[in-house]
Amino acid sequence: MKHRIATGLAAACALLLSQAAAAYVGPGAGLSLLGALWGLLLAVGAALAFVLLWPLRRYLKRRSASQAALRAADAERRHDASGT
Repeated sequence: MKHRIATGLAAACALLLSQAAAAYVGPGAGLSLLGALWGLLLAVGAALAFVLLWPLRRYLKRRSASQAALRAADAERRHDASGT
C-alpha cells in the first residue's frame, strides 16, 4: 500500500514539474499520421457496423424469402382455383 502511494506521489510530481516539449511535426509526417489514424478508425467502424447490422440483414433476408414463398403459394392456389 505504501509503495502505491509513493509511486502515485512520484508520478504526480513528475507531471507537475515537467516542462512543455519543444517538438515540431512537419506537414508530411503529420498528414501521414492523420491518414493512418483515419484509415484505422474507418476500418474499426466498418467492422463494428458489419457485426451490428448482421442480424438485421439476416432478418430481412428471411422475411423476403418467406414473403416470396407466400406469394408462390398464393399464385398456385389461384391457378388451381381457376381450373386450368
